[in-house]
Amino acid sequence: MVFDTAGGSLAFLLGRLLFGLVMAFTGLNHFQNTEAMVGYAGAKGVPAPGLAVPFSGGLLILGGLGIALGAFPLLAAGAIAVFLLVTTPLMHDFWAVPEEDQQSEMTQFLKNAALLGVALVFLTLSTTPWPYAVGVGL
Repeated sequence: MVFDTAGGSLAFLLGRLLFGLVMAFTGLNHFQNTEAMVGYAGAKGVPAPGLAVPFSGGLLILGGLGIALGAFPLLAAGAIAVFLLVTTPLMHDFWAVPEEDQQSEMTQFLKNAALLGVALVFLTLSTTPWPYAVGVGL
């Protein structure tokens, strides 16, 4: 297994920290810029954006911290995967925006698609003991 080497274990830890902390920071932004994010979500047709924005922010914070710490990885990776699966086509619908916005929305769509791939890798590995993890829920 890749975790059998010191380099593999450290690389996995670094990957967990980078991915998890970025996701948690992104979720924190949902609370720091709630008004703007609710307005944007409403403009994109998100139902109940005043509830959806803080709920999705909570998913990102808890999921990101769970992955970074190695706590409840199935729930943590699952929360982020669900968030990305739902929000990516809804919020970054580059095919349905004016031409001047298409490149920006496509970039965000592709970024989120890549992040979804990473979340699915963590989800796949969620039943394997993670090195340097707090180990809760593993």
